[in-house]
Amino acid sequence: MVVARVFGKSSPEAIGRENDRLAALQQLDLLDTPRDEGFERIVRLIKQIFSIDIGIISLIDGHRQWYKACSGLSADEVSLEDTFCRCVVDCDEPIIVQDATRDARFARHPSVTGKDHIRFYAGVPLRTKAGHMIGTVCAIDRRPRSFGSRDLGILEELAAAAMDRIDLMQSAATDSLTEAMTRRAFKQEADQLISLALRHQHELSCIVFDIDHFKQVNDRYGHAAGDAVLKAVASVCKATLRAGDLFGRIGGEEFAVVLPHVDRQGALAVAEKLCAAIAFQPIHGDHGILHVTASLGSSALSIVSKDIETLLAQADAAMYQAKHGGRNRCVSWSSIHADHAIGARRRVLKAGFILFNDRRSTIDCTVKSIGAESAGISVSNTTGIPSEFILAIKGEGFETKCRVIAQDRQHLEVAFR
Repeated sequence: MVVARVFGKSSPEAIGRENDRLAALQQLDLLDTPRDEGFERIVRLIKQIFSIDIGIISLIDGHRQWYKACSGLSADEVSLEDTFCRCVVDCDEPIIVQDATRDARFARHPSVTGKDHIRFYAGVPLRTKAGHMIGTVCAIDRRPRSFGSRDLGILEELAAAAMDRIDLMQSAATDSLTEAMTRRAFKQEADQLISLALRHQHELSCIVFDIDHFKQVNDRYGHAAGDAVLKAVASVCKATLRAGDLFGRIGGEEFAVVLPHVDRQGALAVAEKLCAAIAFQPIHGDHGILHVTASLGSSALSIVSKDIETLLAQADAAMYQAKHGGRNRCVSWSSIHADHAIGARRRVLKAGFILFNDRRSTIDCTVKSIGAESAGISVSNTTGIPSEFILAIKGEGFETKCRVIAQDRQHLEVAFR
């Protein structure tokens, strides 16, 4: 049995607090959601108020710190092993480092000794009204500096404003950029359509897709070009789909569709139509003319897949197969499920370990969905992870052998052996 550890701790209290924290984060369903101008404004304010280089609003799951908004750094996320904010999680209170080179905890940190040249750090918990810490709000500088009680109070007020923004977003039904449904609204509507399909015994299918190499568009042409791509892709999809189909933006460049009264063969045909329409559409702007493609996966309602989480998990696995096969293509879950089981799933957010190399190698992960036969896992990078390994969930005594059935750079779909 693996000894559970939570950011370096293994006490029952620490494990319980971490489980509660992740449950609160799961309830909000904010990880990997699209950029939001309200949060971007807050991080710009952090930089202006304190005259510093970097402002961050982050969410922290089982293996990483993900930036909901960040000004001053190019990364979207960082492994929890590599962030100052793990100390805020450890002690559940603000941390101020006036000069990292003089702090034993951070003096040898790569962000201090390397090109980022971090010297000053102030991080405060991003806390729900129930008191659970779901992330951090940070002020960071490349020069040592002081940070008094008044400064700390201001940063905590900005964290409270960020939490107010999170609460407000819970009621949003439409993504402001693409006019697609938000992830939360999409899942709520999908649950209702699935209930109707089960009650009246009619077909229903699901498609998940994301834009191929989207990060390269942002890196090369800027976020304005990325936004233009997202809007154009959404517009093409809405013009291609029927009025009664659900269309949602469920991640930064990831979209999902629910197709009532459509079977698995029909869903693959719709996916292929969407794939061709996206590839055909030229995207005009200051960046010139861009063409993008998408990778799509489809799944269908069945005796096993009777909820949106399972349908999305199956379509995700098929989409990862499409990416692995070269992108700009469609794959149906029905074409790969004969060899791999994904039964009913429930959405979770749990900290876990991937163990391999006779248990000598350990990688932190976040379990995002799980069932009796399979799980969906996120990691910082799948490179080097073998096709078979042991998955353990921290603090629960759960451990099982797995085999990878689909993957991309940061996600694994696994079947239990």
